[in-house]
Amino acid sequence: MISVSPCAPRRVVVLTGASSGIGLATAHELSARGYALVLAARRADSLTALAHELDPSGSRVLAVPTDVTDAGSRRALIEAAHAHFGRVDVLVNNAGVTVEQGWWWDDPDPLRVIRVNLEAPIELVHLVLPEMRSRGSGHIVNIGSVAGRVATNGMYSASKYGLRGFSLGLRRELLGSGVEVSLVAPGFVKSEMTARARLPMPGPEVVARAVAGVLEHPRREVTVPGLYRAVAALDLLLPGLADVLVRRVIIARRYGHARGD
Repeated sequence: MISVSPCAPRRVVVLTGASSGIGLATAHELSARGYALVLAARRADSLTALAHELDPSGSRVLAVPTDVTDAGSRRALIEAAHAHFGRVDVLVNNAGVTVEQGWWWDDPDPLRVIRVNLEAPIELVHLVLPEMRSRGSGHIVNIGSVAGRVATNGMYSASKYGLRGFSLGLRRELLGSGVEVSLVAPGFVKSEMTARARLPMPGPEVVARAVAGVLEHPRREVTVPGLYRAVAALDLLLPGLADVLVRRVIIARRYGHARGD
């Protein structure tokens, strides 16, 4: 395991969606590797308990209850990071939602998926990028999805296709600046979001390790588990076959039905 040298300053990571699933696993993974953490999520009690579990002293891990869709809450998050640690070295945009039940067009507010999954990461990058560019160092890690390459849900895939485009484009805009941009794209992994999916899934730790990996060895894009690279290739090369597999496996098992009725 690669860890932060005790002689070097700890890298400060702002991690959204930290109270459950991939965010929770990532908080544990990065804490074990010696990073300083600013944990953000809406559930204040869970967040505070996690921060205390990881660092009872409160010096290395800070909990900041945050609604990433609220501009004031986003600013308060970054201000809290600066007040406590003096800097932000890494932003991990992990907070994400989907339409949990039924079809997105039956949901009263489907655009919240776009607000959380796409608008909020862009706005948070907007807040931290000036200091990173001025310093000549920093790392943006966006948690995308295989659904950003293989569309299975109109609203969720729209948000993740957008996040993928934003990440890859931003990386090129920042070439030579010293600021890295990585996209980590999970397939189905165990989390609250996938609780209803009747599919074989690894735990979120596989994504947490991928996040830690790109921080130590920056990469443009990582798909986890790796088998989903084949799924993306199938969708590109044989979209008709992918239609059949998505309908029979993903749609039927994720939503409990395979027909648009």
